Amino acid sequence: MPDGDTTRQGRTLRTPRALRDAGLLPAHAEAAAAAVAERFAISVTDHVAGLIDPADPADPIARQYIPDAAELTTAPHETDDPTADAPFTPVKGVVHRYPDRALLKPLLACPVYCRFCFRREVVGPDGGVLTEAELDTAIAWFERTPAIREAILTGGDPFMLSARRLGPILARLAAIPHIETLRIHTRVPVADPARIDAALLDALRPGKPVFVAVHANHAREFAPAATAAIGRLADAGVALLGQSVLLRGVNDSAAALEDLFRAMLRTRVKPYYLHALDAAPGTARFAVPDAEGLALLRSLRGRLPGHALPCFVRELPQGGGKRPVEAS
Repeated sequence: MPDGDTTRQGRTLRTPRALRDAGLLPAHAEAAAAAVAERFAISVTDHVAGLIDPADPADPIARQYIPDAAELTTAPHETDDPTADAPFTPVKGVVHRYPDRALLKPLLACPVYCRFCFRREVVGPDGGVLTEAELDTAIAWFERTPAIREAILTGGDPFMLSARRLGPILARLAAIPHIETLRIHTRVPVADPARIDAALLDALRPGKPVFVAVHANHAREFAPAATAAIGRLADAGVALLGQSVLLRGVNDSAAALEDLFRAMLRTRVKPYYLHALDAAPGTARFAVPDAEGLALLRSLRGRLPGHALPCFVRELPQGGGKRPVEAS
């Protein structure tokens, strides 16, 4: 794990046996979950475990995090790299797909591992942290690429880094004259909200605007501790965006989406993107057809204010980037 982070992981559930002992995985499903764990990482924080209703076999929080035998079946259209990061990686840790912005992936660890993750083949508890030399090379790429005006930290989850490591990364990027804004994509505020502490907030003041995109898929993820953590970010002057994935059995109804977007607004998070599912291996059970997604969003117009409605996007194949989903 990244330095300074291990003390907070004592109650994280990382194995099928731990999930079974916590009452989150039926005994009859443990063997299949163990087979899944041989390929895809498992992690359920104590906070997230507390959001799950073990008596509900269709619990939308559990569905996002608890391994399922269906993950061992790869559909013909699914691929190890559905967003085509690899062809657009000029140096390790950087993905440059759009002219004016690029991703920096300083690590590949997350507080939780979503069962629908489009990077599920590469993320895991070993962390995948860039070495100092690799980080220097990545930042040097940003320095010599003047077209880049926004640096986007993702991974993995950048908030898994200690503030001592994250702060200097942000400061070095902010010091590059042609970079105007910084963005961080994270699950931490709703998955491990205690990490949003004073040290982290100090690290988010690098001298240029910082946008934090909070990934949440269900209104119940905005529990009191998460709401407080997001409030600390907002009070620190961080601009907050919301990104979600449209998922079968999690938020594939007008009521669930309305509750989710209203929960975001109550916590000062602007719903930004609703992603169509990326075709990662073993994720087909989460897929919702684009036409159904469009119909759901249409049904919310008039029920929600315009600023509560995100853009519905899909990642195009071969690294084509995100494009709005439109009616054919």
